[in-house]
Amino acid sequence: MSLPRAILCILLPPVAVADKGCGSFLIVCVLTVMGWVPGIIGAMVIVNSKKS
Repeated sequence: MSLPRAILCILLPPVAVADKGCGSFLIVCVLTVMGWVPGIIGAMVIVNSKKS
């Protein structure tokens, strides 16, 4: 993961995973609504996953 992508995961988690698919985007949106930290963690996990 690049530094700009990591910063994007912290500031705007749903935007960071927008290119990973609709399902990932919706999951991170729900996590972000539940709390900002779960959204960040979810975005980091999805961005770092090997499947894409």
